[in-house]
Amino acid sequence: MTDLLLIKTSSLGDVVHAFPAVTDMARHCPTLSIDWIVEESFAALPRLHPAVRRVIPVALRRWRTALFAPTTHAEWRRLSQVLEALNHDASLDLQGLVKSALVGCFSPALRMGYDRHSIREPLASLFYQQRFRVSRNLHAVERNRTLAGLALGYAPEKEVTYGLRSDLVRPRTLSAIPYVLFLHGTSRRDKEWPETHWIALGRQLSAQGLTILLPGGNERERKRAQRLANQIVGAQALATLDLTALAGLLAHAQAVVGVDTGLSHLATALHRPVVALYTATDPQATGVFGSMLAVNLGGKGLCPEVPEVLSALERLLP
Repeated sequence: MTDLLLIKTSSLGDVVHAFPAVTDMARHCPTLSIDWIVEESFAALPRLHPAVRRVIPVALRRWRTALFAPTTHAEWRRLSQVLEALNHDASLDLQGLVKSALVGCFSPALRMGYDRHSIREPLASLFYQQRFRVSRNLHAVERNRTLAGLALGYAPEKEVTYGLRSDLVRPRTLSAIPYVLFLHGTSRRDKEWPETHWIALGRQLSAQGLTILLPGGNERERKRAQRLANQIVGAQALATLDLTALAGLLAHAQAVVGVDTGLSHLATALHRPVVALYTATDPQATGVFGSMLAVNLGGKGLCPEVPEVLSALERLLP
């Protein structure tokens, strides 16, 4: 096999969880060319991995709201034409959902994925021509790595390597100051950390000479970022940044404190010190993973306290 179509469309954290599998594939199959199908809003992420030859954006979220629109059908035809022209030997669906399995059907390549016992949506396995059993008790990163190894015929090493580019630059608007990034925004309110905790933590770190930066991806998050910045000396609420700029911001942080959000996983992939805060989900399954610089705190129904976070940061920072 020389040409592989990798399917991992979303979400941000799930895309990041696929990077170690790409690193493994490049290491064990050095002649393999990897093209990656991903949701258009996350297209910048696969480009961070040097082993990815081509990124093919799709618009599943947008298409879902306009299934019968002529523009949607035209985009499907273009996708089919692109994949037919690329003529991959096989496709590998790391997502394991019906929607990702259907995307694989746009390609004439051999379709590979999880078997029905290993997959979140068993119906998806019917679309694969080769199926592999992978334990559902593994962390998401290891599930991806295991599936890729079974499909391509190698055993992944114990060490997890995300393999991202090391030449990312911080946004030009930021001066060369040491900073800690607070990732306070997340997709669900029950995953949020209390604002009083962010303020208390920020004041402690500010007193140690660190600048707190607070990004916000939407209007609600930007307003919260400004509220927090107003109560922490020297803190800055940031304007909305695209994914490439955010990756540069993460790559140069002294440390990152984040809730259950894909950016916390991206910071781990960029080998930054990360303290991830869980209040409504289980970090055993999808927590930050694979780095000695990453710490998960909390869990379902558990809210980490400020002293725990400070203690974790003290262990991680030089």
